[in-house]
Amino acid sequence: METYLLDWANLLLRWLHVIVAIAWIGSSFYFVFLDSSLTPPQDEALKREGVSGELWAVHGGGFYHPVKFNVAPPKLPEHLHWFYWESYSTWLSGFALFLVSYLWSPSVYLIDPKVMDWSSAAAIASALGFLVVFWVLYDAICRTLGQTERGDAKVGLLVLLLVCLASYAATQLFAGRAAFLLVGAMLATAMSANVFFWIIPGQRKVVAALKAGQPVDPVHGKRGKQRSVHNTYFTLPVLFAMLSNHYSFAYGHAHNWVVLIAIMLAGAAIRQFFVMRHGWKLGRNAHPWPYAAVGGAVLLALIVWMKPATAPAAAAPAVADAGPAQVRAIIDQRCVMCHGEALQSKNVRLDTAEDLKQHALTVYQQTVVTRQMPLNNATGITEAERAVLAEWFRQGAAVE
Repeated sequence: METYLLDWANLLLRWLHVIVAIAWIGSSFYFVFLDSSLTPPQDEALKREGVSGELWAVHGGGFYHPVKFNVAPPKLPEHLHWFYWESYSTWLSGFALFLVSYLWSPSVYLIDPKVMDWSSAAAIASALGFLVVFWVLYDAICRTLGQTERGDAKVGLLVLLLVCLASYAATQLFAGRAAFLLVGAMLATAMSANVFFWIIPGQRKVVAALKAGQPVDPVHGKRGKQRSVHNTYFTLPVLFAMLSNHYSFAYGHAHNWVVLIAIMLAGAAIRQFFVMRHGWKLGRNAHPWPYAAVGGAVLLALIVWMKPATAPAAAAPAVADAGPAQVRAIIDQRCVMCHGEALQSKNVRLDTAEDLKQHALTVYQQTVVTRQMPLNNATGITEAERAVLAEWFRQGAAVE
């Protein structure tokens, strides 16, 4: 019953997480586009009100005319929309999903004894520590260097170094799949913390000053914009890290930390292309194709570098017997504890001949092709046993 309820929790939380993440990322992408596409206002009345940029757009059969004030409008409207629940809901649902999927069963999903054989409590504490420590260090970098001359470049370089160190450390401490997702959660935590600790508080101070009839300090807008820009460059790396659990060839690679860093770097470069493309269309900067080229080149280099080597036939373990009895013994010893009558993980049951026949292709793909199962090889399946399963499947997957 516990597994059944956890599956439902996983489904509903993942669904919610995707919905609110779409809302957050969508609004983030839109406002980056809006900021990059604004042009000086033509209407003298708008200029007198302090409007610094405007955009005319058509969508869904209607015309829209958003404007941006240099610091703040001369008068607050009656209804002011705040963009923050998209961020908070994304983080809360994501953390709940991380709790259900990884922290609830750390010995299965978080710990790989071949990487680091430690207690569940230590692994959980370290995973949570990643989220907190990265935010503290990242925030300190922004506070210290963010307001200095050439501060943005220095902050970007140090944050890149910090992400690389964190990615390496995660892959040396946790199972590959968990390490990739943890790095994504780490960046997503910083993104949401930027909203919670800097962007929204700064906006509240601006609103409070306007209501009190006091001058508005422009520093709040500058700080909020800085953190918002950081968030947009984190977006594509985070999305990859969150999707990576479907691709064992990436997180299971011998140098998985290099794979993680390279793909995140490619994502950031591609995001830079789209950000600068808006300015290029208005003649503000050169065409940003080099960023897209760099991102594409990094991905292409990874594809070539990660290409599996063709092992000689002699390297494969010899298979003495790949009959139903031998396969049944392997399945019973390595798989049934999670895929039997008592615990049918992912609704896959392998303890009967009918079920094993039905899921033969899945068994072959997960244990031989992707080698994703047993998860983190918790049951200690051997290369010889994988070879038996491979030969069994090639011979037609007969069962008793």
